[in-house]
Amino acid sequence: MKRTNAQASDWWASRRLQYNLGLIIAGVIAFIAYIVVGSTLLPAEALFEVTIFTTIFQGVGYLFMIGVANLLYFIGPISESLISPADPDRYRRVCFQLGFWLSVALPFSIPVLLAAFSLFDPNYFRGTE
Repeated sequence: MKRTNAQASDWWASRRLQYNLGLIIAGVIAFIAYIVVGSTLLPAEALFEVTIFTTIFQGVGYLFMIGVANLLYFIGPISESLISPADPDRYRRVCFQLGFWLSVALPFSIPVLLAAFSLFDPNYFRGTE
């Protein structure tokens, strides 16, 4: 049976909710990790604090980035129509999994970098006085 672009679009659209839920859950957990790292590993000179304002600001910023991620999500169906893979089901599964896990891992880059700087270059947050 010949696959159509409508079938590809339907397949990708049916997984968008799963993608967005993954992004939301990853964002919340990454923010918690950020708070834990900042509260436990940073020196007092770093002046790390989490307030209502910073939480709202970062939340709005993350919602914006979820929007950007959803625009990038269109790379899946577009690439499928350009490549026309011999096995579209396998192509879709592999591309979706790669994109999903990369997108879910990305929010953790901030707490990981913060932890790396505090562990491997503790003077980074102390300033150059």
